[in-house]
Amino acid sequence: MDHGGESAGKDRVAGSLFGLAYGDALGRPTEFLTLPEIIDRYGPRGPRDIEGDPALVTDDTQMALAVAWALRDAHALTPTALEPVLRQRFIDWARSPDNNRAPGNTCLRAVGGLAEGLAWRRATVVGSKGCGANMRVTPVGLLPGIDVDLMADVAQFQAALTHGHPTALAASELTAYAVHVLVRGLGELADLPGLLRERCLDQRRVYRERWLGDLWQRSDLPTATDYAALGWAECLAVLDRLDAALTSPDPTTDPCVATGAGWVAEEALATALHCALLFADDPVAALARAATTSGDSDSIACLTGALLGAVHGMSGWPIGWSARIEYAGQLAALSTTA
Repeated sequence: MDHGGESAGKDRVAGSLFGLAYGDALGRPTEFLTLPEIIDRYGPRGPRDIEGDPALVTDDTQMALAVAWALRDAHALTPTALEPVLRQRFIDWARSPDNNRAPGNTCLRAVGGLAEGLAWRRATVVGSKGCGANMRVTPVGLLPGIDVDLMADVAQFQAALTHGHPTALAASELTAYAVHVLVRGLGELADLPGLLRERCLDQRRVYRERWLGDLWQRSDLPTATDYAALGWAECLAVLDRLDAALTSPDPTTDPCVATGAGWVAEEALATALHCALLFADDPVAALARAATTSGDSDSIACLTGALLGAVHGMSGWPIGWSARIEYAGQLAALSTTA
């Protein structure tokens, strides 16, 4: 992997954003199918080409775009500057006629509260750690010139507006951190399980009060530290499952069996990384594997695409896909301004 040069960095940013959308598009038709039904329709190798022109995506890409535009529009990366633009972008998404792609209940419920004018800490669904928290966080990891601590603040904050469970916050930070590491060449894909484990251990007692305020008080945990620790502990547990699976990697077995179905945030990251590591040199095969699962295939595949696109850049993806993917113009514009 080329670790140097502005053009290489921009290419990896584009590869990650487009990869997210490609994975989403491949996983969209398989999300609610059983594994036998997917194999019956696409064969054991899974879907290998995005369908349609444009190839439609789901709420995963739509909300990732909302986060990306909010980051661009905010005049500063502070809670008071970012909250209103995130709020409005989420509300615009919820009201859009294109919001017809089986959006998650947590996001709809929380954004409904935001639209009513509730303070975000009242609107968020405090018990939810669904993957809606981190399927949209990739743009945070792609931010140029951001230090890891601020990246963690922003990653957790964008999740917290809708998902108030501590594991949703921790998994969102880890997902952004993984993208951050890969797009900057700070570590190889094979290093990620260990790097994510180190991050969990380093952050396991950190509560980001400046950004999260008194969110922890809506839980039944006695302190803010206990609240944060629960999220990091659950992320460590799923990384244990990933490590166990990688001791005897099997690309023919549904990865959800080992690392979870991906409906919750920590499993979506772990299973996406599982797929990426199984096919580290074949990004399309990795997306096909992610889409050919018994779980939340579009979210797993979109995160798989974000990770591998950050490694391989646009050259990792078929040339014709960039002209056919839905929201291609937005993805290209954000790739050049990231």
